[in-house]
Formats: sequence, structure tokens, C-alpha cells
Amino acid sequence: MLSVLNVIAPVFILIGLGFFAVRLKLYPQSGVAGLIAYVNNFATPCLLFRAMIDVDFGAAFNLAIIGPYYAGAVSVLALGAIFAARLFKRRPGEAVAVGFSAMFTNTVLVGIPVMQRAYGDEAMPIVYSIIGLHAPILMTLGMFVMELVRRDGGKVTTALWQGLRKAFSNPILIGIALGLAANAAGLELGGLADEVTLLLAGTVMPVALFGLGGALNEYRLGETWTQALMTSGMQLIVHPAIAWLLMVPILGVDPHIARYGVLLAAMPAGINVYIFATYYNRATDVAANTILLSTLLSLFTITGWLLVLGA
Repeated sequence: MLSVLNVIAPVFILIGLGFFAVRLKLYPQSGVAGLIAYVNNFATPCLLFRAMIDVDFGAAFNLAIIGPYYAGAVSVLALGAIFAARLFKRRPGEAVAVGFSAMFTNTVLVGIPVMQRAYGDEAMPIVYSIIGLHAPILMTLGMFVMELVRRDGGKVTTALWQGLRKAFSNPILIGIALGLAANAAGLELGGLADEVTLLLAGTVMPVALFGLGGALNEYRLGETWTQALMTSGMQLIVHPAIAWLLMVPILGVDPHIARYGVLLAAMPAGINVYIFATYYNRATDVAANTILLSTLLSLFTITGWLLVLGA
């Protein structure tokens, strides 16, 4: 238990510091978006660029881990949409947006710091391989399903193009692609490039967590908290449970390796769930509540997963 607290305490203290700094007006709310933009557009791409240059492809792209991770994600998208339609009487487009809120996790702002502290450098190649596919696969899938079901939907091909365009213009994916290209070409960082990217990469954890804490001030639990509780449970418990079931009992992955993918699957909602909901103007209330509730609950669920998986 002490080792678990050593992993998660600094992460959630930094989130709490950001939250109360904004709440007490010690840091301006208007500056939070800039922090998150800096992390997503500059610091994290540099971190992933450096990681991909030295990555061991044999260890990183483990389909027995990546496959179950995304199978779990697709499963909670379907379950979340079905529950939203059947239990909460949401219209088809709204149900998809609710399902997306259950599927898209915060693999960068929370996932990278937690995984780094929990399992160290050994886990990061697998973590980065999942993150590299995260936006392209899930954003495209979400838009594809939305265009299939919403009554005023456009062409499916348009949705696919929009999803791919958004994904591949993402600076995080660009950083990964450049790093992989440098790896394939046998290039090594040196001099100023090494120093600058190292400094930027080192800022990811503190700035990301502080910014996320500050951003939580924008969300309030409203009438849809029960739906947000459902989507949070899908993210924090069901997704990692499905991933574990597929990896270990079915595919026979070593539990000490499988836990990298399982714990990453247990992260709370990412801000992209709100972006997706507002883009289609569907279930934005559930998306906002899911971000707030899942982040708060993840303090306890991540603790539980670390105890089960071993920290």
C-alpha cells in the first residue's frame, strides 16, 4: 500500500494544486487552456519523439497487449451507447456521444505520469505504442459510428476523412511519426536538439497535471451525474477488466507485462470527450460530468488497480 501511495500521491497532489490555485484565484482560469495546449502541442510531442528514437520495436508493438486494449475500448463504446439508449432514453446520436465519453481515456495528461511512476522506463515503450494509435483509431471510430446513427448525419466517407485529418494533424502523432522515422534512419539526437527536446520533455508531468487540475474548475456535476457515473465506471473498471481478461487468461500474456496495458486502460476521461460532444452538439453535459467525476474517482480506482496488478 505504501508503494502505491508513493506512485499516485504526487500525481493527484499536483492535480489538486492546480485545482485550488485556480479556485482560490492564485492562478488565472484563462491561463489553463494555454498550459494544456503547451503540453499537447510542444512538450508531449518532444517526449514521444525522444522515446520513439530509442524504442525497441519488438517490445513496444506487442499486439497481444495493444489488441486487447482497443478491444476493451470498442466494447465500452458499445456498452455505453446501449446503456445510454436503453436505460437513459438517449437518442441515437446522443447515445454514441455518451459511449465515446466512456471510451476515450486520458492517456497523456494522467496516463504518462502514472505509468512512469508506477512501472518506470520498462513500461514506456508499450505505453507510447498505445498512445500513438489512440487518437487515430478512437477519434475515427467515434466519428464513423456517429455518422452512421445520427438522423442528420452526413456521408460516412466524410466522417472518416474528418477523423483521419484530425488524428494525423495531431502534434502528438506527428512527434511519434518523426521519432519513428529517425529510428528507422538510425539517427541519434545530439547537441542543441538533444538539450532542447530534453528540457521540453521534462516539463510534461508537472505542467500537465497542474493544468488538468485547473481545468476541472470548468466542470460541474449536473442532472446527468448518474450517466456520468456509468461512463466513469466503464472507463475505470470495465475497460481494464476486459483488457486483463483478453490478455492474461485468453492470450496468456505474462501478467507483469500485461499490467502495462491494463493500468493504462484504467485512466479517467480525456478532454477529447468534451471536444467530441461539442463538435456534434450531442450529450455535452454527460461529457463534462464524465471528465470531472472520472478524474475524482480515479484516485481510488487507480489505487485499487495498482494493488491488484502490483506497483
